Amino acid sequence: MENTNAKGLSHGKIILMGEHAVVYGEPSIALPFPAAEVDVAIAPAEEATIIDCSYYSGIAAEMPEILQSLQTAINTALKSLNKENTPLAIQISSTIPPERGMGSSAAVSVAVTRAIYNYFNEELDYDRLLELVDVSEKVAHGNPSGLDAVTTSGDSPVFFRKGHPFVPFDLRLDGYLIVGDTGITGQTKAAVGSIAARLQTDDKTQTEEEIRLLGDLAEQAKQYLETNQPERLGTVMSQAHTLLAELGVSSDELNHLVGAAKQAGALGAKLTGGGRGGCMIALAASEQEAQTISQALQDAGAVKTWITYLNQAVTV
Repeated sequence: MENTNAKGLSHGKIILMGEHAVVYGEPSIALPFPAAEVDVAIAPAEEATIIDCSYYSGIAAEMPEILQSLQTAINTALKSLNKENTPLAIQISSTIPPERGMGSSAAVSVAVTRAIYNYFNEELDYDRLLELVDVSEKVAHGNPSGLDAVTTSGDSPVFFRKGHPFVPFDLRLDGYLIVGDTGITGQTKAAVGSIAARLQTDDKTQTEEEIRLLGDLAEQAKQYLETNQPERLGTVMSQAHTLLAELGVSSDELNHLVGAAKQAGALGAKLTGGGRGGCMIALAASEQEAQTISQALQDAGAVKTWITYLNQAVTV
């Protein structure tokens, strides 16, 4: 018996520290970001599976190529249940902007997979969920680390080093994280390439040192998150942004929003994700200060802002 009011939920993710340095073996920290979320509802359909989302409304099999990872997520979940020929009406609502480094594709795949399993009243353990989502993430990103799937489906912050297992840890920091969207698509590939190019020039030694320092700051940030030291966390966030800007992966828009956040009283601020566009983040000590910073970011040109209380993600 199908559950004709089946739902599937997921949320966004934020790279707090370590972006770009993680490519070279340094640690990074990713946080679940519940302020931006995906909600998928599934009901029976008559003949063919149909999709209703912000990018497309119609028959699933006729979706444009840009939604290939979504098509893969649906097909993979149905195939795993031997239900490939069951027509579904899938409605997707998302407040996670695509191509901003917030895990949009993984979050959609997580929510769709959960909703399909809920529709058929089938249990879905966590490892199986990650295995299924990885199939669609390979379509979206080629060779994904799995970090987006873990953080968009889970509640714990994750400490991550390339080639090592993800390490969830307890977030015990009383503070508010504000995310500001530049409205510009992030240019991760170009940013990664620019650092690789710097390592082939006379700037190699300086670039290697900046990458190492970013890793050190990520290590410190984990300690501050676990021991409730928001002022120190803010300091290392700002230091990380300075290094990332020196590495050439920021942008005028990101720098402008980071400056606006700090002028409005943020404890620290930095870009998040691939850079050259996308989003920035700021840390505030109180909800009132977070609202002030959020408004300052909007006044400075952010097309969208989100606020989340960091201790919501605590896992004991």
